[in-house]
Amino acid sequence: MSIQVGDIIPDGVLHYVPFDPKEDITACPRPIAYKIHEKLKGKKAVIFAIPGPFTPTCSESHVPGFISAHEALQSKGVSEVICISVVDGFVMNAFAKAYKAGDKVIMAGDGSHAFTDSLGLSQDLTANGMGIRSKRFAIVVDDLVVKYVGIETERGVTSSGAEAVLSKL
Repeated sequence: MSIQVGDIIPDGVLHYVPFDPKEDITACPRPIAYKIHEKLKGKKAVIFAIPGPFTPTCSESHVPGFISAHEALQSKGVSEVICISVVDGFVMNAFAKAYKAGDKVIMAGDGSHAFTDSLGLSQDLTANGMGIRSKRFAIVVDDLVVKYVGIETERGVTSSGAEAVLSKL
């Protein structure tokens, strides 16, 4: 069973590299822990997941949509936007740099897929050469309580996109 509106977001640890505007794309800083409950207590946040960085839908529409919607999300009280993927924090750091996420979206890895599993939102993409990954989804959390869950059931970005999330805030 997957996470539902009204649930408390599970605690978990993701890994990310804080934004540094002076950092070259080839730099390899060490990711640090992003502790869900510690970071999101008392805040309104959006957590969205992509099956894979540098894949077409993730790169062409899902992530750019949230980067573009940064100010609109802030105006609705969102203080954190976190993009997660079942890869390591190093890959997510490179993806953040390549797509110029800056400080608008925290790009965090869930390399062991433990957090994604705790949400009930993993999928097996072994047949596509990708192994266990996250489903494409978006969750709105307010002081750790889930207020919206949009899970894609087909290819593309609808219920998990920035526009859908904005309409629910």
